[in-house]
Amino acid sequence: MNYRRLWISLAIVFIVSFSILGYFGGRLYHTKPPIPAKVVATDGTVLFTRHQIETGQNVWQSMGGQELGSIWGHGAYVAPDWNADWLHRESMWILNAWAKSDYKKVYKALDDEQKAALQARLKKELRTNTYDKKTGTITVSPIEAKAISATSKHYIGLFSDDPKLDQLREDYAIPKNTIKDPERLNALVSFIWWSTWAAHTDRPGDIVTYTNNWPNEPLIDNKPSGEMLVWSVISFVLLLAGIGALAWYYASTNSREGHHGLEKFPKKDPLLGLATTPSMKATTKYFWVVALLWIIQVGLGAIAGHYQVEGNGFYGFPLAKWLPYSVVRSWHTQLGILWIATAWLATGLYISPAISGREPKFQRFGVNFLFFCLLIIVVGAMAGEWFSIMQKQSLKTSFWFGHQGYEYTDIGRFWQIFLTIGLFLWLFLMIRAIWPAFKNIKESRNLLALFLLASTAIPVFYIPGLMWGQHSNLAIAEYWRWWVVHLWVEGFFEVFSTVVIAFLFTRLGLLKVATATSSVLFSTVIFLFGGIIGTFHHLYFSGTPVGVIAFGATFSALECVPLVLIGFEAYENITKKHATPWASAYQWPINFFIAVAFWNLVGAGLFGFFINPPIALYYMQGLNTTAVHAHTALFGVYGMLGIGLMLFCLRGLTVQREWKTGALKFSFWAINIGLALMVLLSLLPIGLMQTWASVQHGMWYARSAEFLSRGIVHRFVWLRIIGDSIFAIGAIALVWFIAGLKTGWSLSKKRSL
Repeated sequence: MNYRRLWISLAIVFIVSFSILGYFGGRLYHTKPPIPAKVVATDGTVLFTRHQIETGQNVWQSMGGQELGSIWGHGAYVAPDWNADWLHRESMWILNAWAKSDYKKVYKALDDEQKAALQARLKKELRTNTYDKKTGTITVSPIEAKAISATSKHYIGLFSDDPKLDQLREDYAIPKNTIKDPERLNALVSFIWWSTWAAHTDRPGDIVTYTNNWPNEPLIDNKPSGEMLVWSVISFVLLLAGIGALAWYYASTNSREGHHGLEKFPKKDPLLGLATTPSMKATTKYFWVVALLWIIQVGLGAIAGHYQVEGNGFYGFPLAKWLPYSVVRSWHTQLGILWIATAWLATGLYISPAISGREPKFQRFGVNFLFFCLLIIVVGAMAGEWFSIMQKQSLKTSFWFGHQGYEYTDIGRFWQIFLTIGLFLWLFLMIRAIWPAFKNIKESRNLLALFLLASTAIPVFYIPGLMWGQHSNLAIAEYWRWWVVHLWVEGFFEVFSTVVIAFLFTRLGLLKVATATSSVLFSTVIFLFGGIIGTFHHLYFSGTPVGVIAFGATFSALECVPLVLIGFEAYENITKKHATPWASAYQWPINFFIAVAFWNLVGAGLFGFFINPPIALYYMQGLNTTAVHAHTALFGVYGMLGIGLMLFCLRGLTVQREWKTGALKFSFWAINIGLALMVLLSLLPIGLMQTWASVQHGMWYARSAEFLSRGIVHRFVWLRIIGDSIFAIGAIALVWFIAGLKTGWSLSKKRSL
């Protein structure tokens, strides 16, 4: 089969997509919200300096950053979005001051006409850009200077120990004296003010703010721009057009080329005759660690969820003294990435010698060495995050060894570099093991080439996580962070896993090499066509140019187009497990692949597109609707995939014995039912209520303690315990089954040859 067209298409997608991504990245360096040399009042009083703002950003990072509330909508959901909160508090302070001065009343007591007049005045006050590029100075009026001072006192009291704010700290899950050093407190306040200034100040020569009018705040007329509405509508049309085009292509290709599956399957399991090499056996301990990290992550998730109703305790126990919410959530999110990535990396190390049939010299040593490096990274990174959040490190030490503050890339820079080196070591082990197959297996060369390309992308696309520095502008850090979170986790790991699954099925003789190659190449082309530029849908409101909205809306819609074929993928996997009697031994790994297809459609597709259009995300960013997508896509797709790959490898490592699958069957259904109930009974209802509150009153209210402490919201939070408990029991059952493979109780008699 000639794959030339598909390879050319893939090359074009790479070149065009990364050119657009790079172009807007270059523009961002020139259009990002400026950090002023100083902020002064009209009377000459200096309020903040660049040094304070940059130091404040480091303080924010050290205390957990995006794991404690959010900035520009990115981060945790219990505490407020600090920009929406600051903006509303400062606006209300100014409006009340004017109302008392002009009408001798508080603002709420005014009639509609009086309120409208003051709001128009406030809009001009806050949205006018007074940044002087020549001097690097932002000038604020006397009234705004007083409002900044009053709001600053609130935040200083909140992050220290003001007894009047004890209940608010409880609602936000913020311990007393989160920041103990007064100098750090003042610096933190300056950073929150600056990031809020970018959210209410118009870009030079424009009528939208640096954050494209996010968050919505009616008091200053922060509302969706025309671009958001137009490009959202265009994204809906393109989604429908893309689905129609892909369905037509798929139908015409199938009718033209006929059935590509195998008419005859092997009479016995091909893996029964596979010699398990020492390096393949050495991957077993990776999967033990995967199981351990996963069960820890599940426990941390339960604690983090509980903090939403008991902010600094766990059923009366003052857990926050030792494990505050920001620590728990940091570990929870980071371990999610680490155990899933470890499962996939171990799968690559297992399958490489199986493909080539050759064990390179010292391969087992390399696999063991990499394993211990990963252990050091996990333990060191988690310990560093704890010391940082507990304010036991200098800001420089925190950046390098503690907490960088950015969700999913929280670990200190030293651990990031260490992990990058480890990923390149993994790539080296992969290449040396698989390279002989290029000479010996000619019919698989295209599939092997794609496998090596995907493997190379994994370490290469983790490098963007090193592209920001300790004092980098927040907009720049966010741009590069999403290269890691979207392109690395959601992009090339998915390509890698798709290729690995194809290799597993071809190795079992359940899929033709030609069929697998064309299918994987085509899937990669259409997925990356929308997926690479689709990175922009995370960056609508992160200080980026307006053009990001157009490309983000368009291509994030196209990301959903390949999901129209999910039903075919699921059906093909179902037929594989019933293809031949011996294939039933792989029933449960394949079932997890079927679950991946389901959650890909629901979690990544439906819930993903639910929040991806600019007009939707404008009101939903940072609400529990984001958590719905995060749980159903990150675990539902990538977590289920990691478990499926792990079970496939463990099946190969125990191929001579039958599995006792009772615990595995229970685990599969408990995990999937638990995840569905977690979303349907809790996260989604809360997210929808927050969305309505955001549309009606503003983002500040949807994320406020006033809203989230309402009785109905707490009832939905408590309902989450149903899904969480079922999910946790399923997780324990799976870990129990994996432990049984070591002890032998999960195994029975030998399989017949």
